[in-house]
Amino acid sequence: MTSSAEPARPPIWSRPARGLRGPTPTHSRDGIVAAAIAMADADGLGAVSMRAVAAALHTGAGSLYRYLSSRDDLLDLMVDRAAGELRPYPEADGDWLDAMLRLARRQLDLYRRHPWLVEVLPRPTAPGPQSLAWFDHCLAILRPVPAATTTKFEAIAMMTGVTSLFARQESAVPPVGFAGIDLAAYPNLVAAITDPSPSAPRDLFATTVRSVLRGLLTDDAG
Repeated sequence: MTSSAEPARPPIWSRPARGLRGPTPTHSRDGIVAAAIAMADADGLGAVSMRAVAAALHTGAGSLYRYLSSRDDLLDLMVDRAAGELRPYPEADGDWLDAMLRLARRQLDLYRRHPWLVEVLPRPTAPGPQSLAWFDHCLAILRPVPAATTTKFEAIAMMTGVTSLFARQESAVPPVGFAGIDLAAYPNLVAAITDPSPSAPRDLFATTVRSVLRGLLTDDAG
């Protein structure tokens, strides 16, 4: 006997904030998400479980399932709640590249406040209302750019990827360097690290974001 696949469960955004049955609610979906974000900020994403969040709210894990069906629902809500912190968005007037860089900097600050975001963002999931609003604003900034819509989508995704890489690098353990390593077989590396000529300080984040966006969007437009 063959069985048909179960229909996909609608995203958390389109479901009621709590189950329609059961006792009067003592918590709210917003309160649960806020507690989970505080836990992730303090102890990392691995600390966030339905049981742990329930304990922080002084209730049983089973009670949370009146508001959420799984930890994945909770993670989706956490990401979208954090995306709301990108507001107020920078103005879309003026130079589009400057405006996108301002938005990228705001995104980098968000990842610094919530380091767990770089871990959870790659999950395949339906975007929530705050994430969609951010994406919509990016498209408003890029409206004057004569590039294909698919290219604009790719550019926004690449900007997010670059920003998350910088955030991840900032939170990583510093490299141990070359102390104690025999570099005799690597003359180009030796020449580079012993070069006495000073290098001018630069904003590597701004340079990278501008280069990625300009390369994708202006090449496509040309």
